[in-house]
Amino acid sequence: MLPELKICGINDLGFAIEAEKSVDYLGFIFAKKSPRYVTPEEAAKIIAALSGKAKKVGVFVSFIEAKEIASEIKFDVIQLHFRAKAEEVEFFRLLGFEVWTLAGGAEGDGVLFDSSHGDGETELRQGAYKAILAGKIGPENFAAAIKSGADILDMNSALEEAPGRKSLAKLNELQRLLVIK
Repeated sequence: MLPELKICGINDLGFAIEAEKSVDYLGFIFAKKSPRYVTPEEAAKIIAALSGKAKKVGVFVSFIEAKEIASEIKFDVIQLHFRAKAEEVEFFRLLGFEVWTLAGGAEGDGVLFDSSHGDGETELRQGAYKAILAGKIGPENFAAAIKSGADILDMNSALEEAPGRKSLAKLNELQRLLVIK
């Protein structure tokens, strides 16, 4: 069975509209140091223009920012991309969000094992959560990533033509692979 798919680092409306046709989740990164950073205003504008087929994930590196921005924008999932504490996870659960956390912190509804992130555990393992595999997953290694046993594959930089600029050609290549599977 094919895992669910997430494309993270969404900051372009045209790409988001195309990506929503074939993935389960779209991720919006609110880390100002990231080349994939999107302002809350830009994210809200993109989300408002989408059909609603894909769930929206707010990706945060700070609990304080997550609280502020999540109260303004309609997300389905809050991803705490830091070593979250149990009370931080519970805060968002009580507000009705599904919560994903970075491995090495408190467990959320999903746990992200990100080989490109130096602050968490990166070896995928199953648990009482959705196991999310991230880090350089793209068309060239998609088949191997499927075999990992992850519940969700999180794709980001491998779908870019330059840091922070997603490639429609790479998305089209991924979509062709999805038809084959």
